[in-house]
Amino acid sequence: MAPPAGKSAKVAATAKSVPEAAPKAVKTAPPTSPLAPKSLAKLQPISGVRLGAGSAGIRYEGRTDVLMAVMAPGTTVAGVFTTSKTAAAPIDWCRAALPQRSARMLIVNSGNANAFTGRAGVEAVRATADAAAAIAACKPQEVFIASTGVIGEPLPVKRLTNALPDIYENTGATAWEQAARAIMTTDTFPKVATATAQIDGQIVKINGIAKGSGMIAPDMATMLAFVFTDAAIPGDVLQLLLSQGTETSFNAITVDSDTSTSDTLLMFATGKGARHNPVIRAADKRLDDFRIKLNALLQDLAVQVVRDGEGATKLVRINVTGAESNPAARKIALAVANSPLVKTAIAGGDANWGRVVMAVGKSGEAANRDKLSIKFGGHRVATQGQRDPNYSEALMTRYMQRPEIEIDVDVGVGKGVSGVWTCDLTHGYISINGDYRS
Repeated sequence: MAPPAGKSAKVAATAKSVPEAAPKAVKTAPPTSPLAPKSLAKLQPISGVRLGAGSAGIRYEGRTDVLMAVMAPGTTVAGVFTTSKTAAAPIDWCRAALPQRSARMLIVNSGNANAFTGRAGVEAVRATADAAAAIAACKPQEVFIASTGVIGEPLPVKRLTNALPDIYENTGATAWEQAARAIMTTDTFPKVATATAQIDGQIVKINGIAKGSGMIAPDMATMLAFVFTDAAIPGDVLQLLLSQGTETSFNAITVDSDTSTSDTLLMFATGKGARHNPVIRAADKRLDDFRIKLNALLQDLAVQVVRDGEGATKLVRINVTGAESNPAARKIALAVANSPLVKTAIAGGDANWGRVVMAVGKSGEAANRDKLSIKFGGHRVATQGQRDPNYSEALMTRYMQRPEIEIDVDVGVGKGVSGVWTCDLTHGYISINGDYRS
């Protein structure tokens, strides 16, 4: 796992040789979200994983924009990707590589999504994989790639590949925060999470990083998220665990109802931690604690994405009960969570339950108007098809000033349940996205 000797060309020198437009000056960093965690989790080293981050000048001068993770031989991999019909070129590459269940490197760039870039985008991914594989002495298909940033702009791939040797020489076991910062775009804080779990009485570690702030309505995972464990878990078992965990985490969040072209969630298991007896089935009871801790970590990362929703000032949880089925409840919850009218009312501190009624009705799922019940923060505001007789505007006004809001909706037709997280919609969202490409 030791990097090769010798010194590579510096990124700053190579950036001038590419024909693409010169990178722009870095914009002033936006203020950190008021919903950001008070402190970042401290991630411990994961046996068999080295991380590095560097500056390739892909879009902006002088900012870290490349993440590299180097994994030990024998590392297994699982992944979940966007269902977008206009998926980015790195998605196609990862989907094709995933069935081998073997990974040695992860390369991620920010500032350019390499999406809607035609044959040039495909060739850029291949060139990146070839360059990384040559450095790590592995197969190109063992290199997993992700990109995030502006859609439709050709990726200045030579800047990226020229940066890789220098980043590789400086990889280490503790660069988790630097790695998380390297993949940020409109994010205002890096998203990290960590956990420990037991398998056969042995302690294994799980670390995760993510990015995402806007274009968040995942139909698989988040914008970008990467999870690492030192447990020894076969690829097919890892895949099932990850897919199941996605449903109550990244598939249960929305910021703006827009599904990205680049959504990627990858998980790597090095098998280099504490030795435990082999696990061959996802249903193995010995994986129960690992599954619980993994699901909690995925949910932690997903909610951090919502906390950093572009312009957000409030974190909102929508709980739906009484639906015909769990999928129906999920659809109703997302209808409420994605409603601009609901979200702007919350931004304004208005417990406008009429907008919730509207969103339930437009979902297309069964709901009994005359049994509908709505609560804000446990306070019932609507019941049996009308405003609750004990509704208090003053009480609701006070509750709506909180940074975290919970809305419960019972639609009165069955036993289906679901819950999703969202955020409010403020003028800040318009400002960020109106200025995104400039």
